[in-house]
Amino acid sequence: MIKKLSVLLLALLILGLISAFYIVKSSDDYLAQRLSISKPQQITIHSGTSLNGTLSLLMKKGWIDDNFAAKLIRHLHPELTQIKAGTYQLLPDMSLQDSLTLLVSGREFQFAITFVEGSRFSDWREILANTSELKQTINNLSEAEIAQQLGLEHKQLEGLFLAETYHFTKGEVDIDILKRAHRKLDQTLTRAWEKRQADLPLASPYEALILASIIEKETAIDAERERIASVFINRLNKRMRLQTDPTVIYGMGERYNGRIRKADLREPTAYNTYVINGLPPTPIAMAGEASIYAALNPEQSTYLYFVASGQGGHVFSKTLTEHNRAVRAYLKQLRNQ
Repeated sequence: MIKKLSVLLLALLILGLISAFYIVKSSDDYLAQRLSISKPQQITIHSGTSLNGTLSLLMKKGWIDDNFAAKLIRHLHPELTQIKAGTYQLLPDMSLQDSLTLLVSGREFQFAITFVEGSRFSDWREILANTSELKQTINNLSEAEIAQQLGLEHKQLEGLFLAETYHFTKGEVDIDILKRAHRKLDQTLTRAWEKRQADLPLASPYEALILASIIEKETAIDAERERIASVFINRLNKRMRLQTDPTVIYGMGERYNGRIRKADLREPTAYNTYVINGLPPTPIAMAGEASIYAALNPEQSTYLYFVASGQGGHVFSKTLTEHNRAVRAYLKQLRNQ
C-alpha cells in the first residue's frame, strides 16, 4: 500500500514538474515573440493602464498574438507589471519582452523640433503651434505676455533663443521649449562673451547677440562668418554705418515683398542701418552658436565692404573703389544669367 502511494506521489510530482515546465516554456515563448511591425511604431500608454491592458492594446493593434500565456506573465514576471504612462517607440526587431521592458523603464520617445539659424520669433511661434505633440499654451498670448511668462526683461523676443534642434516627450508644454532655448542661448552667449577678443566695439553680450543675428542673415557659409564679422567690427570702429540689407528688410516688416528699393534704403526706421548709426536696437533673427562666436572673435582684417559673388559666397573689399568694381561684376553676372 505504501509502495503504491509512493508511486502515485512520484507520478504526481513528475506531472507537476512537466506542467510547470510547460507553463514556464509557454510564457517564455510568448515573451520571445517578435512584434508584427515592419517599421517603427509609436504607442501611447495612458495613466493607470495595467499589464493586461497593455497586452490587450498590443493584440488589438495586431502587433502580438493572443495566447493563454498572457495571463501568466504578471505571476511569472512581476518585474514587467509596472507599466509607466507615456508615448514610446517600438522597433521591428523588438520582442514582446523588449517592448514591455521599455514601457516599464519609462524611457519615452523623444520628438524633435528644429529651429534654423536666421529664423524669426514669428517663425518659431508657427512651428510650435504646428507641433501637435506639444501642449499649446501660448497661441493666444502676445509677445510681451510670453516674455513675462519667461521672466525676461526684453519685451521683444527676437534673437533671445538659440537656433538648434530640441528634443521633447509628447505632452510637453510649448513654453518649456522656449525656456530651454533661452537657457541654452544664455549659456552659449555667456561662454562666448567670456572668451571674446579684446577691445571690441561691443558694450554688452546683448550687443554681441545683435551683431550675431546680422551675421546669421548675411551668410550661411561657415568659412565666411569671421570675415563678415570683421567687416562690421571694422565699420563700427571707424564709426561708419553698417549699411546691411537684412536690417532694412527687418525694419520694413510685412511690407517687404522680396525687393528693396532706393526709397527703402532711405526710410528712417529704427533698424535701417543705412540711416542709423551703430547697431539696431534688437537682434533681427535667431542666431546659432557659430555666428555668436564669430561676432566675438572676428577675423583680423581691414575689409570694410562685401557683396555677393553670385556663386554662393561674397567678395570682400578694403576700399570703396574695389567694392564698386565688385558690385559691377556681380550685376553683370546677374544680367548674363
